[in-house]
Amino acid sequence: MKTVILYQTEGALEKTNKIENYYGFEKGITGKELYEAGIKQAKNIGIEVKKEEVTSIQMIEKGFRIQTEKSEYTAISIILATGNKKNKPKIKNIEELEGKGVSYCAVCDGFFYKNKEIAVIGSGNYALSEVNELINLASNITILTNGERVPEFRSDNNHVKISSKEIEAIKGNNKVEEIAFKDGTTLKAEGIFVAQGVAGSVEFAKKLGIATEKDKIIVNENMETNLPGIYACGDCTGGLLQISKAVYEGSKAGMEAIKYIRKMKNG
Repeated sequence: MKTVILYQTEGALEKTNKIENYYGFEKGITGKELYEAGIKQAKNIGIEVKKEEVTSIQMIEKGFRIQTEKSEYTAISIILATGNKKNKPKIKNIEELEGKGVSYCAVCDGFFYKNKEIAVIGSGNYALSEVNELINLASNITILTNGERVPEFRSDNNHVKISSKEIEAIKGNNKVEEIAFKDGTTLKAEGIFVAQGVAGSVEFAKKLGIATEKDKIIVNENMETNLPGIYACGDCTGGLLQISKAVYEGSKAGMEAIKYIRKMKNG
């Protein structure tokens, strides 16, 4: 099977100073050492490993199209293994207004904000990809970087603005009405799309219609999601957040993906 691994940021494993509860290392091992050894092993058997941020996944006739900030790939099957990133910004009232104007998926909820004034919170390629999903729907879009620098954004539409003001709170009576900044100013908004940092497994799952529960992807005993051809493993499926669990689930997902691809190729 032709396999490519796409990644963008450090995972929890790389950030772990010392691991002493994983089988086979009598004196322990650092997370970085274990990670680098695994990547070298993958490369030695012909797996491509590319540092590219995935900004979108779309279903096509025979599989999926994966878009990164650099290129595009197609695949018959996908394994989501990006860990459990929590990109929710610490903004007052954001949790209370989730589903009442605060959304984490432009593809899912964009249509509800047709011809309305909205904001997108984020400062990276993921935020810009969300803006592109919304650009022909909303009357006005403001990219709120919350103090961060935003990559260059090019568009023929003049109703997209960028603000680097730091956000204090989201305000509204049972629905989003405005955004308050730390400098005392406000911005009228009927909808807010959160796209902070790099998109994780749960964000992609929601866009594709994959079942999720809170911050985890729902899978069966074969690591299958409810969408044929897409599997998930590791921290993004919840449960025990340990390397041993991730290794088991990864191997199971890989074997099931192989079965699926063979089935699709043989018709």
